[in-house]
Amino acid sequence: MKNLREEDYKSGKVDLHIHSNYSDGKADFKSIIDNAKKSGYKLIAITDHNTVEGHKKYQDEILITGAEFDCWFGYVFIHLLAYDIDVNHPSLAPFLAKSKAETEGDIIRLFSRRNVPKLIQAIHEAGGIAVLAHPACYWAISLDRLVKKLMKYGLDGIEVYYPYPRFRKIVKFRSSKDVKKIADKYSSLIQTGGTDFHGEIFT
Repeated sequence: MKNLREEDYKSGKVDLHIHSNYSDGKADFKSIIDNAKKSGYKLIAITDHNTVEGHKKYQDEILITGAEFDCWFGYVFIHLLAYDIDVNHPSLAPFLAKSKAETEGDIIRLFSRRNVPKLIQAIHEAGGIAVLAHPACYWAISLDRLVKKLMKYGLDGIEVYYPYPRFRKIVKFRSSKDVKKIADKYSSLIQTGGTDFHGEIFT
């Protein structure tokens, strides 16, 4: 994945956290790409929950392959973003949704049994990187300790530039500044960002 800077995310022309109607988003996968190009985006990632089906059908020069996996890591329910993956790699198959419900139902997704260390390994085997999504939302006694533990299993990055939209404004246990401080502390971590778009028209 390209080495992006804070200014790239704040420019509004890079968005690495977008959902389509292949999971719980409303927008058509192809229309997201088309609208992003019309709006002058440099880079986007469509990261549907537990599925890469959209990426198997559509590719584009501004599109990074991605997915967002629902997992339990100990007592903490987390989301892991996978970027730059080979969507046809067999290592990912055990972690992908077997039904549409597993890509869109909040309650169903809560029953995920994905093994996080094995998932991170699978993401790496598929040529990708593993990034912790919207960290301020996790009910962890110590977010720093959570990140450190994940790093032992190969976590590559942390989503720092994130607006905390919709219900995440309420279900938030730390500030964006706290997340940035942790990401800066562990300088090996890639810092990513995105809007977590779920709407009908991506602009």
